[in-house]
Amino acid sequence: MLLKLIVEIIVGAIVGSLAGKIMGKEKQGFTVNAVLGIIGGFVGGLIGNLLHIGGGWLSGLILAIVGSCLVIFIIGKMK
Repeated sequence: MLLKLIVEIIVGAIVGSLAGKIMGKEKQGFTVNAVLGIIGGFVGGLIGNLLHIGGGWLSGLILAIVGSCLVIFIIGKMK
């Protein structure tokens, strides 16, 4: 259980960094993008559950990237 949480945090940080590059927000820094990536992974998981898609590691990764991009977009519009 703890190992799964650690892996999800690490993957979320990497996905957040990738989403920051996709959205052109790499100037925010790795730490900010990592936190937004972890939040985005959660949002992507919720979207996947609502749309009944996902279940595999690849679809989960794609949903995490989409969720992270969505969170970065929303945070950018709030500033």
